[in-house]
Amino acid sequence: MAEKKELTGKQKAAILLISLGPDVSASVYKYLTEEEIEKLTLEISTIKNVTADKKEEVIEEFHNLALAQDYISQGGIGYAKMILEKALGSEQATAILNRLTSALQVRPFDFARKADPNQILNFIQNEHPQTIALILSYLDANQAATILSNLPEEMQADVARRIALMDSTSPEVIYEVEQILEQKLSATFTHDYTQTGGIEAIVEVLNGVDRATERTILEGLEKKDPELAEEIKKRMFVFEDIVTLDNRAIQMIIRDCENEDLLLALKVASDEVKEIIFRNMSTRMRDTFKEELEIMGPVRLRDVEEAQGRIVSIIRGLEEAGEIVIVRGGGDDIIV
Repeated sequence: MAEKKELTGKQKAAILLISLGPDVSASVYKYLTEEEIEKLTLEISTIKNVTADKKEEVIEEFHNLALAQDYISQGGIGYAKMILEKALGSEQATAILNRLTSALQVRPFDFARKADPNQILNFIQNEHPQTIALILSYLDANQAATILSNLPEEMQADVARRIALMDSTSPEVIYEVEQILEQKLSATFTHDYTQTGGIEAIVEVLNGVDRATERTILEGLEKKDPELAEEIKKRMFVFEDIVTLDNRAIQMIIRDCENEDLLLALKVASDEVKEIIFRNMSTRMRDTFKEELEIMGPVRLRDVEEAQGRIVSIIRGLEEAGEIVIVRGGGDDIIV
């Protein structure tokens, strides 16, 4: 006797639409892409006969997945697992959630991203810095910035460093942390290592804190890990961010940087950046730069990036000297 072949996801979707009837299927099609509609239509056209039992099986599976998704949105994966285990048993509940979390790419700590950052702060401030770093790396950047700003100063640099150096964390560790947090945050059932943290993550967080907090954290990092601190500083303000500066600041940057660096940087800059730079040049200088840019041949991307990097270093130097202000989130910058 031939072994019964397992239905594919597309086949199940096709059977579900057939079972729901043409009116409901037409409503579902409104939410699909053209490619998805083509694939489903092709699949439906190849299905000849579907038994009542098979229809019922597919509808029940869809119903269970829909219920699981609803439970996740209400209280996270942990809540969904508890409800489904009571209704369907442990094995079936795990199978449904594994399939659903894989399809939805449900991230750990989803519950926390809906919470007020001050509530999260109260909940985690006495945890180990590594635990705090793990949680912050999964939160929205604005949430993480608020929490990091309100941690004790002696802890801020340590937590920031741990976020920057974090690479991947095993599901077991994530689950253990979530258990420590009394299952108020969502659990993970994926078996892959989850990529989180890293320098880009801490840069995004630091860009959201006020200047005083940023300075405290970077000074602490410079003592513990100077190379990491320098790498973070390089990425915190990029050349294209020059459009956020006021005219006086841009004029000082033009004054202090080498013309050759500015030409290279402008070679691949956006029209918005070029416009704001040209607007702050003298007529003669602007005409000269435009003429040189027109006749300039191809340049190496590495040379452009190095020139932009030198200009960014000048910008950060001017800021540290108190001559210009880079607007950041958090507190108000005071100009004296």
